[in-house]
Amino acid sequence: MAESFTITGSSRKEQYISLIPQLKALVEGETDKWASLGNIMSALKYGMNFFWVGIYSVKGKELVLGPFQGTIACTRIAFGKGVCGYCWKEEKVVIVDDVDKFDGHIACSSESKSEIVLPVFGKNGEVAMVLDVDSEHLAYFSETDELYLQEVVQIIETIINA
Repeated sequence: MAESFTITGSSRKEQYISLIPQLKALVEGETDKWASLGNIMSALKYGMNFFWVGIYSVKGKELVLGPFQGTIACTRIAFGKGVCGYCWKEEKVVIVDDVDKFDGHIACSSESKSEIVLPVFGKNGEVAMVLDVDSEHLAYFSETDELYLQEVVQIIETIINA
């Protein structure tokens, strides 16, 4: 397991390219999924300087808060509700430039201004979790974030489907 992270690059793309192999090294050989997910959330939060990063797991008809880094968060989110519930329902990546303009947004923190949420699929092909990343800046996330956070999701899927 890696003991520290060094993110290099001046562009977000370069930073992700630096981050991804380090994430893989961080979880390599670890058999506890929650330990690995916790470390991934920390690496994303502090490596990429995000406001908030976390996983919500599907439990019945709700998303339940899992490992996260950042301010206190909503513990449970109903299917289809908020950005996370919408991502789960639609089974697709959701980028919101201004959360105050998203119909039904659940404000866990008034400091969060934009958000990207990605579905994480289980062995059965259904959404098992969502990866939620928030920024305190408007219109912070782009296709670059979507592309490289999809690689992070692939790492998470390998962990939870092992």
